[in-house]
Amino acid sequence: MVSPLKVVIAGCSGRMGHALLETVFADTDLVLHGALDRPGNPNLGRDAGEQLGKASGVVVTSDIDSALKDADVLVDFTRPEASMQYLEACQKAGVGVVIGTTGFAAEQKTAIEAAAKNIPIVFAPNMSVGVTLLINLVEQAAKVLKDGYDIEVVEMHHRHKVDAPSGTALRLGEAAAHGIGQDLKDCAIYAREGVTGEREAGKIGFATLRGGDVVGDHTVMFAGTGERVEITHKASSRATFAVGALRAAKFLSDKSSGLFDMQDVLGLKKA
Repeated sequence: MVSPLKVVIAGCSGRMGHALLETVFADTDLVLHGALDRPGNPNLGRDAGEQLGKASGVVVTSDIDSALKDADVLVDFTRPEASMQYLEACQKAGVGVVIGTTGFAAEQKTAIEAAAKNIPIVFAPNMSVGVTLLINLVEQAAKVLKDGYDIEVVEMHHRHKVDAPSGTALRLGEAAAHGIGQDLKDCAIYAREGVTGEREAGKIGFATLRGGDVVGDHTVMFAGTGERVEITHKASSRATFAVGALRAAKFLSDKSSGLFDMQDVLGLKKA
């Protein structure tokens, strides 16, 4: 009999933390091994399942090293600064990491790539199975519609999101750019204001909306003459991200090192 995968959840008191806890509790192939939150959080010292009316036997702690002892994988949807601390501790403990945090600076992404030489990591701006498929569809659409169509990426999230555009929007932009044979950094337009002049062909525009409790909406538009193709994904629950993240955790169970994304997890990456 295969033992359940021992999972540590970072930021367990947050919105995504709750969704991850619920998913772990519902999956017999997983067991909650550790629950982390920042120093000063009011839930420290309490049973992690108490927030959901369950008894898990795991106490919420800010002691990263103790939470990682004998663990299999850490799942992290926090902030870039905290993620870097978790990454360093996971390297020391030899524990795999699933990183769903967004808003990393270039040097932080480089640090994640370097860490993947020592431990297995799934790093993706969106763990949704649907969004992962969307990325593939956008790239294929861009290849077909690269001539005579203008590409715009529109995203909306809840009022509490701190980075913009979203990591998912940027990943969709990268897919579209790859489809038209460009690098996103050379063709992205992140803001428009005032007299901007006519739209330049070959550019990819971004529009960011924030408000309410929107979990995450993303649309990639291909606007041509006389028609518009729109590819959209709307998340109505954080459960979709939690299910994908824990699917990624299982994917890492037989890996010793390497940097992967959700394309790898779902077997969508071309050889």
